[in-house]
Parts: sequence; structure tokens; C-alpha cells
Amino acid sequence: MPFISRTERQTDYNLIPPSCPIVIDNGASYFRIGWAGESEPRIVFRNIVQRPRHKITGETVTIVGDHDPALLKYFDCTRSGPRSAFDNDVVFQFEIMEYILDFAFDRLGADEAPINHPILITECACNPVHSRSKMAELLFETYGVTSIAFGVDAAFSYKYNQKLGICDRDGLAICSGFTTSHVIPFINGEPVYEACCRTNVGGYHVTDYLKQLLSLKYPHHMQRLTWEKVEDLKMEHCYITLDYASEVRLFQKGAKEAEEKTRCWQLPWTPTPVEEPPSEEELARKAALKERQGQRLREMAEAKRSSKINELENELKGLEFLIQQLRQVNGNDIPSFLAETGYVSKQEIESAIVKVTQSLRKAKGEQEEVEEKPEISNSEKYTLIDIPDNMLTPDQVKEKKRQLFLKTTSEGRQKAKQKRFEEELERERRNKEDEQRRLENPELYMEQLRVKYKELSEKVEQRKRQKTNGNGNENNNVSGGVGRGERLNAAQKERMRLLTTAAFDRGKGEDTFGIKDEDWQLYKKMSKDNDDEDEGPNEDETELARVSSKLREIDPTFFPKSDASSSGTEPPRFRPLTKEDFQILIGVERFRCPEILFHPNLIGIEQAGLDEMVGVSIQRLQSRSQRLEEGNSLTNSILITGGSCLYPGMSERLEAGIRMIRPCGTAIRVLRASDAVLDAWIGAASFASTMHFQRQVFNKNDYYEKGEDWLRRYQLKYTF
Repeated sequence: MPFISRTERQTDYNLIPPSCPIVIDNGASYFRIGWAGESEPRIVFRNIVQRPRHKITGETVTIVGDHDPALLKYFDCTRSGPRSAFDNDVVFQFEIMEYILDFAFDRLGADEAPINHPILITECACNPVHSRSKMAELLFETYGVTSIAFGVDAAFSYKYNQKLGICDRDGLAICSGFTTSHVIPFINGEPVYEACCRTNVGGYHVTDYLKQLLSLKYPHHMQRLTWEKVEDLKMEHCYITLDYASEVRLFQKGAKEAEEKTRCWQLPWTPTPVEEPPSEEELARKAALKERQGQRLREMAEAKRSSKINELENELKGLEFLIQQLRQVNGNDIPSFLAETGYVSKQEIESAIVKVTQSLRKAKGEQEEVEEKPEISNSEKYTLIDIPDNMLTPDQVKEKKRQLFLKTTSEGRQKAKQKRFEEELERERRNKEDEQRRLENPELYMEQLRVKYKELSEKVEQRKRQKTNGNGNENNNVSGGVGRGERLNAAQKERMRLLTTAAFDRGKGEDTFGIKDEDWQLYKKMSKDNDDEDEGPNEDETELARVSSKLREIDPTFFPKSDASSSGTEPPRFRPLTKEDFQILIGVERFRCPEILFHPNLIGIEQAGLDEMVGVSIQRLQSRSQRLEEGNSLTNSILITGGSCLYPGMSERLEAGIRMIRPCGTAIRVLRASDAVLDAWIGAASFASTMHFQRQVFNKNDYYEKGEDWLRRYQLKYTF
């Protein structure tokens, strides 16, 4: 990976002379700092700050750059996410910038606040004077630097590659960074900022778009799709296609070439252990163990039963001995004797003997002797039913009514009991017949049950529809709507008719209801329970439930309609998770996400793409100066730099896009920087090591004397 952090604290800070400048590449993604004249920066870290709280002490700490996941488990990071000092490649949060500079100077080895070195710091093209002024004030006032110089990162990269012979003095620099992309024309080795073009789309938007697509595609693995991991996937697998539309059609057809271009990210997965069937020795061992455990339980139960029998026998002997002593006691001494024993009377002792005897028989497993009581006939139980009322007294008449009520309820219970008994016998008979048919031909029996279940289901559904929509089609409702009258059955319609006509059945529309006693008979008619369709058990529903339960027992693949009707689809059948369930496939996302660099409208940003920005920049330059022959010399040296220009296919796509907007025969040459990520810092370090740099810095006095107007016009001269 091109982005590698280095945060080891340097120990040679005091050995560097004060005249040696400090070079800072202040990028929106990574912060790089080092010494002028060196080939690579000393310190590299992500340009972010996080301030979580400690979970135990509650103390707030400041974490700059990359964090250690093992360290952050002791902190609460839910209320403080990573924060950047940049907004569209412009520094505007200088409190965060101060944390980053503190960390950078400390890692560089500075122990004291005054930094006695000149500083060359990079910025974006056409940086606002307010941001430049605040940065100079921060460096002068807080760190006490001796002098400062501001330069554009893309210009340093272009000049460094020009020094290597990769690009010419006249050309274009296309710098696609973390949050923005710039196109800067160069004339005679100097950038022309009046003709530069900028789009607020960069690597951040590509990563965010890829994260959104993968999160929507794999919602169950959103926790795995962290920002750092998605950025690694972007740098490893994304590419830019020459023809976006044809590439999309290729993946839509699902051709073999599309499968070859699909990449797979395998997440950590542990296969479900397969349980092997136990061997015969294992089964025998478990059976023997189970038998020993059962024998032990039986022995414990037998010992407990023997102990209880002994206790009951001793208690029975004690009670019998107490009765014998009680017979020998004189009548006057019985109360005092009973008071000593704790019993109140002899009947209580005899009752206790009966209870202990019953418990002893139950413990020994003996059947209790039940005395058969002769059944009492109805004539003996209900003696007053057949006697006329005129021969009975008023009390006897009341008793006769009570006996008549008891006889009626008793006969009703007997009839209900007999009916339940007959239904149980009928159910057992049917179950035996079903079982016999199932054993004779199981497949035919299951098919018959399914046909019967289907018929009963249709009947029940039809009955429900009739209850809802009405019992007939005499209304001929063409529109399909269901009125109140259509939802009522015949009995309910009759009740409604009686209610509506009750007040106007006397003629002349007068409300005379209730004058006559027969009017009140209307309530009796309305209260009659003749709605057989709404009340009472339904045989079809009962039979449907029975058939459904039978099918559940013999057919594991059967699902009743009531279980699947709520979702409208077949119930989900759970299966064990496999290796494929923990794979994230990256297919069309590989080229769809970087495509936003050329078509930002894919993510809702109505701005120009990289190839269109080149044409805009050339047009601005030609309107300013007519000396160039239609920008031919510029398109002959187009340098692409920045972290977002590392995708495969970037040069070919830019060349094809620029060729479409330039005249036929125009020389177009797209060149890749030697190191698209570090060339800005290396070029700045090379520039700061020359004597030309010492004449372009300004100190604190210059800043406060000349003011912001001078700082707005300040531009670094890159050509010696």
C-alpha cells in the first residue's frame, strides 16, 4: 500500500542547523513532515484528530493520526469521531490544526516551543487568504518559527517530475486528492492559477461511495466494512474502465469475463462442526450408564418409601396404644389425659388413625377398600316432584321447585357426559381407521389427506368471504364495492328491518312506539338467537384442524396456510451458514466508484469531471492569452499526480476523454508521476534546499507590516 504511517520520534533534531528548513506537506488525507534536502519525509500520519473519554476515569485524551484498536478499547469513542481540520481541501479548523502541529513537531524531536527553522508548507491552489493568514499567525505566534513560505502541492510535484525529465515546461498538472481535484496549466515552468479548474470530488468520495454500495449489498456485514478496510479494498481492487457503459452491460449480461473481473473478500468464518453418529460402543456405554443411573434412582426411591412406611407404622402403633390407654382411664380423668397427649377428644384420635392407615396403604401400594354405596333412585331423592301443589305446604312447594331444578340439571349433565363419551368413542374409531389406512398405503393416505385439506380450506375460505361480502349476488354490485347491507346475513337484515320500522309502523310517521304492551315483544324477536351462521361450532373448521394436525405429524414439509398467509410467501427454511455467506463480492463496484471522478453527477454533485476540467482550463487560458496555438503544447505534457490517480486505466481514460473535446490531430500525452503520493513533499524538500527558497520566505515582521493584501498577492516562484 502507498499510504504507510511513520510516527517514531526522531532523536537528531538538535543536530540539525537552524538554517535547515522544515518541509510540511499538509494534505487533507495525510500529514508529512521532514527536513529539506532529504529523499523522504521523517513523519507520516493521517491528518485527523480524535478526542475520546476514558471509560473508567472519564478523562479526555487527544489521539492524532492513526489509532491502535487495542488501545481504543479502553476509551469511549461513541461521542467523538475522527475530525479533520479541512473542508474541501481548505484548512478552517485551526484548533484541530494546532493538535496536529503539536504532534508533528513532537515526533520530529522538538522539545521546546520556539521552532528555530524556516518552514515551507503546502496548500491547495487558490487557497483563500483568510486560511493562509490564520496558518501564518498560528505558526508565528504559537510556535515562534523564524520564516514561512507557502507553495502549492501540485506545483511542487510537477516541477519535481519536470526535473526528472518526465514532463515539459509547458503542460497541465491533474492533481486528484482526498477531497478535491485540480487542473493547473503551466507556462514556462510557472503555474497559471487564473486558468486552473477545481472539482470537489476526490478519494474520500470514492471510498464513501464504495462503502455505501457494499453496505446496501451486504447489510449483515456492515460492522466489517470499516472506513479503513473499504479504503484498502478501493486501492487494491478498483480500476477505471475505458468505456463505462459497455462495462456495465458486460456485468448485466453476467458473462464469463464479468465473473473473471469479480473479486472476492473472504471474511473470517468457522465451519459448523459435523456431528458424527455415535458408534455401537458409545451407544452401549450410554445405555449402561443410563441403566446404572436409573437403578440408583430406584434404590433411592425404595429407601425413601421404606423410611416413610416405618414412620407411618410407628405413628399408627403409637395412636393404637394411646386408644388402649384411653379406655383404661376413668371418665373424670379423660380431659387431663387428653390434654397431656395434645388431642381434644377420642374422635380426633380415631380420625388420625384412619388417616394414617390410609397413608400407610397408599405407601405400600395397596388398594383402598371402598364401600359400595347403593344407588339412590330418583323417587327416593326427589320425593315431592310427583305430588300436586295443592297437597303441599308453601315450604314444600319451594322444596319441590328446588328438587325439580336439581333433577333437570342432573339429567342435562348426564346427557352431556354421555354425548362426550360417544364422541370420544367415535374419534377413537376414526383414528383407528385412519391409522389402518395409513399403514396399508402411506402415500395414498397422505395424498387423500392433502386433497381433503384443500377442499376443506376452500369451503372455509368461501364461508368467510360470504360472511364479508354477503350471501348472494342479487345486488349485482358491478363496481366491486361492499355495502353495509351486503355484509349482513338474513337474520341480521331482519333485525335491522325491525329496528328501522319500529317507530313508523303506526302510520303518519308518528312515534307511538311503546304505548301498547305488544310493542315490547319486538325486543324478544330481535334477541332470538337464530343466527346459525355466526354462532355455534362449525364442523368444517373442526375437521380442517384435525386434518391439519394429521398432516403435520406425518409430513414434515407441510405448512398450513395460516402460517404462510401473513407474509404471503413460503415460510423461510433455515439452513446452516456456509463459507459463501461470509464472502463479499466486488464486481461492478470496482469501476463504478472511481467513475465519479469523471461523472460526479453519479453521487449528486453537478460539477465537471477530470477530462472536462482540462478543456475548461485550456479555454480559460486561451481567453487570457492568444499566443498558444489552441493549447497543443499543453496537452502534449499532461501529468497526473495525487493519491486518486493511482487507479489502473486512469491514463488511458483521460487520454480518450481529452481527445473527444480537443480538435482532431492534437498531440495528447498523459504522463504518470514518478510517485503520485510523495512527489509533492519530495519536490518541496528539493526546492527548500536551494538558495532560491531563502529569497522567497517572509518573517513575522513582514506579515504584520504588509498585512493580508500583500499576503493575498503572495505567490511562490518555482523557476530558478
